[in-house]
Amino acid sequence: MFETVVLATDGSESAARAVTLAFDLADRFGATIHTLYVVDETEVETSPEAVRDDLRTALRARGEEALSEIDAQDDTVTTAVREGDPASEICNYTAEIDADLIVTGTRGRHGDHSFLLGSVAEAVVRRSPVPVLTARQLDPDEQRDVPVPGETGA
Repeated sequence: MFETVVLATDGSESAARAVTLAFDLADRFGATIHTLYVVDETEVETSPEAVRDDLRTALRARGEEALSEIDAQDDTVTTAVREGDPASEICNYTAEIDADLIVTGTRGRHGDHSFLLGSVAEAVVRRSPVPVLTARQLDPDEQRDVPVPGETGA
């Protein structure tokens, strides 16, 4: 069903669950994983001109570090760092490599709106040429109501 999975990460803690899910899906379907980090050009361009080059370099280094941590889990993973609008770059990359699925993290919110997609995740869901699996990072004190396939309860 899935042969190529794009794992879009921002290197944050909230992306950790997406990494786990992407590897699980790839294992189950024998798919390859392409990890992608996008340096947000808007963030760079809206910063003071004097620090733009340093910021771009720091963001690229952060992305390469995040990708190397994922690559350390499985050296068959293909990694890429792009610059531009994150949602557009994720969708473009997905189309370029003819991927079947995008997996990405998103931030959860508590209260009346118990789950809201982050702006990048929402834009990817709206624009993606393929299905998108978004993974909300659970707070440590939250109980998981939905079992993960393959896990058994005690």
